[in-house]
Amino acid sequence: MAGKKPPKPPEDGPDNDVAEPRDTLTASMFGDDPPVGPAAYQVLARKYRPTRFEDLVGQEAMVRTLSNAFKTGRIAHAFMLTGVRGVGKTTTARLLARALNYESKDVHGPSMQLDPPGVHCAAIMASQHPDVLELDAASNTGIDNMRDLLSGSRYAPVNARYKVYIIDEVHMLSTAAFNALLKTLEEPPPHVKFIFATTEIRKVPVTVLSRCQRFNLQRFSTEQLSDHLANICRQEGAKVSAEALALIARAAEGSARDGLSILDQAIVQGEGGEVSADQVRDMLGLADRSRVLDLMDRIVAGDHKLALEEAMNLLEQGADAPVLIKDLMDVVVEISRAQALKEAYAFAGPPDWARRTQELAAQTSPALSARMWRMLLQGFEDCARAPDPPAAAQMVVLRLAAAASLPSPEDAARMLAGGAAVSPPKSRPEARPPAATPAPTASVQASGASSPAIARAPIIDHQPHEGVRLSSLREIVAELDARREIALKYEIERFVRPAEIAWGHFRYTAAPNAPNNLSQRIKDWLEDVSGVEWDVQQSNDGGPESVSEKRRRMAEEKLAAAAALPKIAEALRVFPGSKVLRVDDAAEADDIDDGPAAPNVIHVDFGYRERAEEVIPDPVEYDPDDEDDD
Repeated sequence: MAGKKPPKPPEDGPDNDVAEPRDTLTASMFGDDPPVGPAAYQVLARKYRPTRFEDLVGQEAMVRTLSNAFKTGRIAHAFMLTGVRGVGKTTTARLLARALNYESKDVHGPSMQLDPPGVHCAAIMASQHPDVLELDAASNTGIDNMRDLLSGSRYAPVNARYKVYIIDEVHMLSTAAFNALLKTLEEPPPHVKFIFATTEIRKVPVTVLSRCQRFNLQRFSTEQLSDHLANICRQEGAKVSAEALALIARAAEGSARDGLSILDQAIVQGEGGEVSADQVRDMLGLADRSRVLDLMDRIVAGDHKLALEEAMNLLEQGADAPVLIKDLMDVVVEISRAQALKEAYAFAGPPDWARRTQELAAQTSPALSARMWRMLLQGFEDCARAPDPPAAAQMVVLRLAAAASLPSPEDAARMLAGGAAVSPPKSRPEARPPAATPAPTASVQASGASSPAIARAPIIDHQPHEGVRLSSLREIVAELDARREIALKYEIERFVRPAEIAWGHFRYTAAPNAPNNLSQRIKDWLEDVSGVEWDVQQSNDGGPESVSEKRRRMAEEKLAAAAALPKIAEALRVFPGSKVLRVDDAAEADDIDDGPAAPNVIHVDFGYRERAEEVIPDPVEYDPDDEDDD
């Protein structure tokens, strides 16, 4: 060791003892020397993350409930936050952790008022607080992770009021992990709070849900998200057109984070100027809404050639095939809403889009809209599986056009069953038939005079423009029977005492206990099958018999006539309690106004019940034509 030479000094000499310059862009591992380079860009979704409960958009119900709970001191020990992606579940969980541990020089207890920020707020929002532990259940799914988490819950918090466990995507935990959590979740230590967040609430066991206060974070509406994006654009100094913001809001599908991410991408499209709707469409692969409405116009018209050409042009101009089918689905949904809501329909978009949507709703029937929705839903799946999505989208358009030009399944079944004429849908515009010259009053009264109120107005017999001609009660009942409208046929036969019927006019006297909406139902059905407008009037001042009353009277007369026959009367006298069951006619009358036909076979039930051991005789059939042969 004594003979070892000392180390050789540096070649530059002892004066060169300056340390080598550090890389200023690399942060110190001890956190004492942050980098001094240019600040990294922070995306809008992180930059504009809410820092107070007042900043939460569209979650007023949840904020109100939590505020009342904090004011009254009824704070639960476990919370379950659920909703679609990007609605603020994790942000709300951190805000709730801040509220539980809020501490300032003036406030020393849980508070929903987080302005000004408290002692622990900055560390909690940065996920650096030792007493607020965030666990990603997607990567920590096992029971060992849960045991480690729960083992630390026994110890008091380091410097905060509560030890808060935030478990994101809690539905990803295994069954064993859920079972390990149950006991602690039901009876946790007083210093422990649990906050769970999930997008799949159905996958969370009911035993866990029952131990939590559940809050459903609402999906953002298109209007709310558009206003929120416009506000952020003003703060960023970016110029984005209102139509472009509406496109971004619809593409986000209710997710604020998705909307901000798309806006972040759209702002750079303007190159210093205003971002137009066309630029956003090109960026997202969307089709122009007005072009989609043009395509739907051609589909509803059943024009295969023009519909296919329009679809091909949209696809060639950059529209994505699944997105095009999704746009058509949105149009069909709006058409169905317009059909259901009628005057109350309101569309979140330009007025011309709303007007064209209502026009399409008037040209289609609700049944056709429902069939188009099912076909588009299947077509969307076909586009996802097809090796050539544009070709699959074109086939979907052709199927829609073919469906629009075909009769409905109900009308087709009627055509196959009885060859009945098929009327166009009521919602389609019809050319009204021209008024004809006054004709003599037509009536199908069987007996009696019409009421004065009915007889005052003359009946004008209009010739039908198209559809089924109905000008008598017999024709109306026959058409109802052919179309299997059993309920309406039954009510007409039972409650309608006809007074005057002509083409386009139905004036009748109602039988007692007739339904209040019978006139409107008769009017709707007559207009559906005839294609013209009908004037249906009801009176309650007497009138002839209804079809059901007349049929009942004729049946009673027929049974009485049969019971009066000599042999039948003798049989009824010998066997007390016997009665005539029915009389089969030789030929059924085709006209309901005809009288009873001559009886052919009479069925008599003798009602013979003397002893249990006696043989009970069967009903006897009696043919009155054999009266002279006996």
